[in-house]
Amino acid sequence: MAATKKPRAKSAAKKAPAKKAAAKKAKAEPKKPEKKGRPGGIWKGSVSFGLLNIPIVLQSADEEKDLHFTQLDPSNMAPIKMKRTNSKTGKEVTYSSIVKGYNTGSGKYVIVTDKDFKAANPKATQTMDLEDFVPLADLDTMLFQKPYYVVPQKNGEKGYFLLRDALEASKKIAIGKIVLRTKQHLAALMPKGKYLVLELLRFSSEVLEEHEVSYLDGIKEPGYLPRELKMAEQLVEEMTSKWNPDQYKDTYHDELLKRIRAKEKNGDIEDAPEPEVEEEGNGKVVDLLPLLQKSLSAGKKKTG
Repeated sequence: MAATKKPRAKSAAKKAPAKKAAAKKAKAEPKKPEKKGRPGGIWKGSVSFGLLNIPIVLQSADEEKDLHFTQLDPSNMAPIKMKRTNSKTGKEVTYSSIVKGYNTGSGKYVIVTDKDFKAANPKATQTMDLEDFVPLADLDTMLFQKPYYVVPQKNGEKGYFLLRDALEASKKIAIGKIVLRTKQHLAALMPKGKYLVLELLRFSSEVLEEHEVSYLDGIKEPGYLPRELKMAEQLVEEMTSKWNPDQYKDTYHDELLKRIRAKEKNGDIEDAPEPEVEEEGNGKVVDLLPLLQKSLSAGKKKTG
């Protein structure tokens, strides 16, 4: 006796296209951007401003654009694994079991825990005290290190916007110290549009001053003609424009990625010829006047 068809199979077949359409629609819909606000953050604490205590959270203000590469064994193109091993036994150690140790100098180590980092100065790990207010122009740009957006935590909104507007009105920035992870940093707090921004600064002791370096010792200044200086100043003037950071792109990143895509598609590709580089110290004195004149002429053609 022939088996009868199950009535549900037909209805299931009818629903299949609907499921496919729903899946296609879901795939086509763009993902909603992740909300970045008060939750999470790189550091939570408070800014102390006089008697005001403003709870804040730091959020990232930069975005890494580097291409990431994997180390491979060329014999079979397998990724290389780095193992953490005990230097005495040679046995592998799991990351979760590793502790931090401070070398006392006698070959002995003192184990330092997260509790120790906080207990060393509990206030410093949770509070940024604003110590001074200075004009931004007074800061040496060699001190600048890394920016963060500052966001108020709950109940900190009023103090946050008050401080932002006070800094904006006075054309000043606030200077203080903040502990991130295991290190204390000098930091500058400044207004930027509707935000407060925190810029990590290097301590002056971390920057080599001119009198501490000798890179130019033994290099003689050859001198130049007054006319050469005049033309150089003229070239600078012609190339001067309003600062627009958006016009500068990481072109090397794009060219390298383009080359990688070409190798992915076609295999090895022909190398571009390397530019000729004049050997250092050939003893020739370069005549700058013709180069300056050509530069000025090229600039005039561009603008004209």
